[in-house]
Amino acid sequence: MSFTTCLVVMIGGALGTLTRYALSVLTLPISRELPWGTIAINVTGSFLIGLFGTLTLAHGRYPVPENLRLFVMIGLCGGYTTFSSFSLQTLDLLRSGEVIRAGINVVASVVLCVAAVSVGHLAAARLNLGATQIAQMSIEEDG
Repeated sequence: MSFTTCLVVMIGGALGTLTRYALSVLTLPISRELPWGTIAINVTGSFLIGLFGTLTLAHGRYPVPENLRLFVMIGLCGGYTTFSSFSLQTLDLLRSGEVIRAGINVVASVVLCVAAVSVGHLAAARLNLGATQIAQMSIEEDG
């Protein structure tokens, strides 16, 4: 883990985060019933990591330097959405015939993340005089 690699990942993460924020803002008008910004981010991030990761393998047709892969897959996609990593890992499980493990990964991720946000909210609500609100602005819900 060199300084250059860390810098490459950090810059990718910053760009991914900025892109996520911009898309969240742009989709606010259509996100009344469902968090379409978050859904769009998760879907596009998953598509990007699957496309780029597969397309640029060292032994593939379009190999790129490892730092470029780290920039896109860890930095950009990681800053944009961690759902892309989750999706890639689930696909890898499915492709290797681990259907049950893939299912457990999906169910556990969703259930545990919703439970974790609930527990975090309840703990903070107790510390914050019984607050019921989580986000102050709707854009925070996409963050």
